[in-house]
Amino acid sequence: MKQYTLNLFTESKEKLQDFFQKYDNETIELNNQEPNYEKDFGNPVDMIEMISTLIDNNEKYPVGIWISIDKNIFINVSEQNLDKIIRYLLERYPN
Repeated sequence: MKQYTLNLFTESKEKLQDFFQKYDNETIELNNQEPNYEKDFGNPVDMIEMISTLIDNNEKYPVGIWISIDKNIFINVSEQNLDKIIRYLLERYPN
């Protein structure tokens, strides 16, 4: 099964850890050198909820978001392109 990747990065690992604690009641461990988090999904549509929540709370949780749905191609997700990316994911990967 193909895996689709969500990569989150931040300058404040505490903010990212706080987000996961509140979002998913999950505790995550981050590398001290590079505070980023990577999660694989079997269906890229499953990324939408987490991406949307982070973008909606980007002032509280300053986290950069990159997704990979095709091998070696990464897309930066921002407030400006969020709607287009969500529409694209829903059209390309219908349930």
